[in-house]
Amino acid sequence: MCPFYGISQMCNFDTDIGTEELAHLEMVSTIIHQLTKGLSMEEIEKSGLGPYYIDHTVGVWPQAAGGIPFNACEFQVKGDPVTDLHEDLAAEQKARSTYDNILRVVNNTPEVADPIRFLRAREVVHFQRFGEALRNVQESLDAKNFYAFSPGFDAPVICPPNAK
Repeated sequence: MCPFYGISQMCNFDTDIGTEELAHLEMVSTIIHQLTKGLSMEEIEKSGLGPYYIDHTVGVWPQAAGGIPFNACEFQVKGDPVTDLHEDLAAEQKARSTYDNILRVVNNTPEVADPIRFLRAREVVHFQRFGEALRNVQESLDAKNFYAFSPGFDAPVICPPNAK
């Protein structure tokens, strides 16, 4: 069953974007690996990576810039398509603004800035796709029983005749 309540033009688009997001993680991880490869202990300590090195050597461990490790709490889902698509839209904007901040820090170093600009452009496209998906869902809100029950979870309630 389509996760978007039978709105066929939306089926599978979310997995396509999800697959591309994993590729984004791979690209950012590769940039970090290339920037830290071959650093001396003095360079590691001077750059502020000493505590990170103690835990992970120079392996890439996903975490926020503030040092908070990545975890499943980063994913938000309610099972309601309107709510979830708004969350997706917000996530794309957060990623775009993070890439904007990275671009401010790297001072136009082409080896870093060029792939980050590419990733930023893809976040804009994803935002547009989620916006189109939200419009499709909103146009279907008047469909019979759209919110009467969750077809992925609930069974419709059938009242017996003459029930009071």
